[in-house]
Amino acid sequence: QVRLVESGGGLVQTAGSLRLSCAAPGIIFGIKTMGWYRQAPEKQRELVATITSDGSTNYADSVKDRFTISRDGVKNAVYLQMNSLQPDDTAVYYCNGAGPGNYWGKGTLVTVSS
Repeated sequence: QVRLVESGGGLVQTAGSLRLSCAAPGIIFGIKTMGWYRQAPEKQRELVATITSDGSTNYADSVKDRFTISRDGVKNAVYLQMNSLQPDDTAVYYCNGAGPGNYWGKGTLVTVSS
């Protein structure tokens, strides 16, 4: 089973920054859309940001102007630069790749302390 691999999570103070990375080892074809989702305790998984193969991006309103998604199409890698982090950003962040197929990572925990 192909899985994406996230890295870069950790503990950060309010207003701090983190950069998440996601790789797709074993996937040799181009993935159309890659993105980040997150799930906070006792909440449903929600979209954070997506980016298509042509560079079009989409962000949740709660992270606009604070988070930036980017990708390396050759490596099938996607990144999430997170600035001005707030305690409400605390969650497990999951990488997703879609088209063709649908792929998920195991998640990386981001904890923002107040």
